[in-house]
Amino acid sequence: MFELHIKTRGWIALGISPAGGMTGADIGMGWIDQAGNVHFQDRYAFNFSKPIRDTTTMDWHGLQGREQNGWTAIQFKRLLDTCDSMDVPIKSGTNILIFAYGLMDPNIGQLDDDISYHENRRGSRIIPLQSYSDPPPESKFAEFDSFDFLMNNYLVPPTDTTYYCKVFKLPSHFPMKRHAIAHKIIIDSTNRDLVHHMDTYECHPETTNFDDTNLPEGECDQIVKQIKTCVSNMMTMWSVGADHVSEYVPEAGYPIGGDLPVKYFMVQVHYDNARLLSNRRDSSGIKFYVDSKLRQYDLGYVVFGLSSSAYGIAIPPHVDRFIIDSYCPTNFSKKLLMDLKWTPQLAEQWQQFYNNASRRVIFGGGNIVNQQLLSAIPPYNDLVSESCNRRKAWMKY
Repeated sequence: MFELHIKTRGWIALGISPAGGMTGADIGMGWIDQAGNVHFQDRYAFNFSKPIRDTTTMDWHGLQGREQNGWTAIQFKRLLDTCDSMDVPIKSGTNILIFAYGLMDPNIGQLDDDISYHENRRGSRIIPLQSYSDPPPESKFAEFDSFDFLMNNYLVPPTDTTYYCKVFKLPSHFPMKRHAIAHKIIIDSTNRDLVHHMDTYECHPETTNFDDTNLPEGECDQIVKQIKTCVSNMMTMWSVGADHVSEYVPEAGYPIGGDLPVKYFMVQVHYDNARLLSNRRDSSGIKFYVDSKLRQYDLGYVVFGLSSSAYGIAIPPHVDRFIIDSYCPTNFSKKLLMDLKWTPQLAEQWQQFYNNASRRVIFGGGNIVNQQLLSAIPPYNDLVSESCNRRKAWMKY
């Protein structure tokens, strides 16, 4: 179930997009007429043009709505999976929602209801509509000790991408070894559209030499030397689409305190400010819940995958010849092509690699919405081919 509130007296629309744009989006659109009646339609966007009425089945259903003080609010619902080729299934984890609105109600008597163009009155959000699992309520950990690693009212710059790093020291009130058994990601309610992902790292104890009264913090690429001991061992990771509360397996806990060597940790937050908003301050971070009893095992993390960077180009052992696939980051390739002083020799060198044959290109480092960090690996089973069945469960959001 969805409820959409937009400041307009015209039509409003919400869509589920496979890739963040209009193409292939499944859209529910509605408005309130002058008599106070709710109108709602199921539409589909084949490309960047006016979405057409879904001619297969009506799967978006308006429930109730009203128009008041210049605002339109409509409550509506849709099945998680409709088995309709003109719909997009609502899946676990991250879903990309698009929205738009017009200034006038459609004219029902005209072709395709004559929807007015939304112009720049549109946007998108990356929102988890279904959990990968069934996260526990925060109240479950109310009786446990806890500690926080939080940003300190950080002023997010009006740039599209910012990585901010802040080093923390473990609180001193854990003189004996303890186990953290869960954590909660804390996102400022006003900054849910900015915080894209958040990682917590251990700082290597043998090479760490911090001043406790002036722990490093700042944009990560500006304090590289100060935080170089805090970028190897992952403690937790979270990104848009993951659960905010994560409980660890019952037989293991994350070891902290006592004589354990790791005393410092670093939180890295990625702010995705595509709209270049200014004057936004953030105090997001992470809370850990600590049990008074030790569990059977210590918990740790293993990271799968290959980093698309110079550090991630690994030479495999015991081989004479091998191929490494990587990519050149866009900021570097742009500088290379625009700032390089070209000579005939360079042109000849580049021409040696040129031909006009068509080919499929696989690239990385593209739109950040393609990134997905998980704090746990979802259970995997081989897929069994079967026909689609409409699940008789409604999505509530």
